[in-house]
Amino acid sequence: MKAVVVNPNSTGVEVVEHDIPEIGYGEALVKVEYCGVCHTDLHVAHGDFGQVPGRILGHEGIGIVEKLGEGVTSLKIGDRVSIAWFFEGCGHCEYCTTGRETLCRSVKNAGYSVDGGMSEYAVVTAEYAVKVPEGLDPAQASSITCAGVTTYKAIKESGAAPGQWIAVYGVGGLGNLAVQYAKKVFNTHVVAVDINQDKLDLAKEVGADLIVNGHDIKDVPAYIQEKTGGCHGVVVSAVSKVAFNQAVDSVRAGGTVVAVGLPSEYMELSIVKAVLDGIRVVGSLVGTRKDLEEAFAFGAQGLVVPVVEKVPIDSAPQVFEDMEHGRIQGRKVIDFSL
Repeated sequence: MKAVVVNPNSTGVEVVEHDIPEIGYGEALVKVEYCGVCHTDLHVAHGDFGQVPGRILGHEGIGIVEKLGEGVTSLKIGDRVSIAWFFEGCGHCEYCTTGRETLCRSVKNAGYSVDGGMSEYAVVTAEYAVKVPEGLDPAQASSITCAGVTTYKAIKESGAAPGQWIAVYGVGGLGNLAVQYAKKVFNTHVVAVDINQDKLDLAKEVGADLIVNGHDIKDVPAYIQEKTGGCHGVVVSAVSKVAFNQAVDSVRAGGTVVAVGLPSEYMELSIVKAVLDGIRVVGSLVGTRKDLEEAFAFGAQGLVVPVVEKVPIDSAPQVFEDMEHGRIQGRKVIDFSL
């Protein structure tokens, strides 16, 4: 089978021929239909989280169950399921038993600590594979498997309520979906912030009430404060220290900043402002199986529609290069039928 793997020097990716994996107890073999390409894949390919040469990338996989291992009762052959970043937890630690399973200290992550879904066939742990509902386009479901559930959970973490103002810093693959979930699921007013006008124009199309180009506005936080009175919550999906710092100054007293993007830098935070204004800064890591089930359901209802472009697996190296240079609108999705 063909697979996209981290190259031997952990400087990028290559497409290789790979053995079809064997399944064990509690596992299922999935014939992959689609797999989105996420910025986290780029981090893994460059060894930012530790070098994993030869690892099959991908944590936005969608496919059909083709074979079941012993002990599997939660899936059947023919089910369409996800291959997500949260691949498996231990199932018994304090995080797994209190609804915070993505924080499990023994977690396995698809496309990083275990092989992922950027291949013609992939293995899933049956109990952790979330079924894709009828009516949801599988190519669009691939984006919801990571970008969608990540932003859906982040907006939950912001405490968003109908009629409030939510700002989204960085409206690319993740941020575009954040705008849609904030507007169409949580019924909030949405500010979209980016430095790319094409991404802002798309954000406006999918529901943003106010768009802000960081290249055109001298003081972005002051502008947002003027227009909204300060946002109740901000989701930062941008991979930029500047965006995180601006986000803190964009919220009103009692506001919440939710960190999603992963720049390899430190944000600056005024302790005095955080204390006197009661500002909360929280990290949000993808979402649980339940969060993904909910995120899929809103997609199936047509409330959230990921913007995807299908590409063949052989184009993967070019896709990664385009992502590194910010040239991608929406989400590139590898289509294994091409």
